[in-house]
Amino acid sequence: MIARLIRWSVANRLLVLLATVMLTAWGVWGVRSTPVDALPDLSDVQVIIRTSYPGQAPQIVENQVTYPLSTTMLSVPGAKTVRGFSFFGDSFVYILFEDGTDLY
Repeated sequence: MIARLIRWSVANRLLVLLATVMLTAWGVWGVRSTPVDALPDLSDVQVIIRTSYPGQAPQIVENQVTYPLSTTMLSVPGAKTVRGFSFFGDSFVYILFEDGTDLY
């Protein structure tokens, strides 16, 4: 069976060459037109707001920065979850949006 295939290929070199060129062109077209995302982003759409309030205790940062920002960010369209964290001199507000929300 393999010997017959080899004999046929040697006798019909032009057809083998054309088939090889067509398969190569099809492969190149397939590689160029297939969208590939090597590292898909499976995380939620998220925005982090970091605010500095140097030299202030966490309770003051919470009362004057984190809480007002968190309550205001709850009204942003598409916001699913809002979390606020206060540290010495820093405030972090994490906003998670619904799937499909444009980050910008």
